[in-house]
Order: sequence, then C-alpha cells, then structure tokens
Amino acid sequence: MVKIRLMRTGMKGAASYRVVIADARSPRDGRIIENIGWYNPRTDPASITIDAERAKHWLSVGAQPSDSVRSLLQRSGVLPRPERTPNPATASSR
Repeated sequence: MVKIRLMRTGMKGAASYRVVIADARSPRDGRIIENIGWYNPRTDPASITIDAERAKHWLSVGAQPSDSVRSLLQRSGVLPRPERTPNPATASSR
C-alpha cells in the first residue's frame, strides 16, 4: 500500500516536514517514492506548498493520506473540506 505522509527534516526543536509518497512498510524518514511538497509549521502563518497535480494523481491511483496530510491537503485546496453538520443538541437549546 502506498501512503502520502510527512517526513521530518530540520534540527531538533526546529522541525519542518516534506510531504512524500512512500510505501506504508518503510520507516517515517526512510525510502520515499516521490516528494510532492513541504510544510513548515514554524512560520506565521504556517507555510504549505504542495504540487496539487501530483497529489491528485497519487490519490487517483489509490494512495492513502495520513490524517495530518489529509488536513494539509484540505487547507491547500487539493481535497474538499468536509461539510459541517449542525449539532442537533445545541440547535434545539437555542
């Protein structure tokens, strides 16, 4: 199985991440298939750069994004954001 996940780079305490395509069995910072972007949470606001065309290609052939990468793909506009449904418990009390 192929995963889209983050690969940690940078010094201790100053992490930044690459968004990579990797085999699910390889270690977090191990062998990768392709680098499709990067994420730097230390800037304000956080920097997200993802090659949308390559991300859509890998999603179309069955690559599964990790939870954190799914969030980044939604924030960068590659994946649609899930629709929020109103909470019926709070809607009836108003």
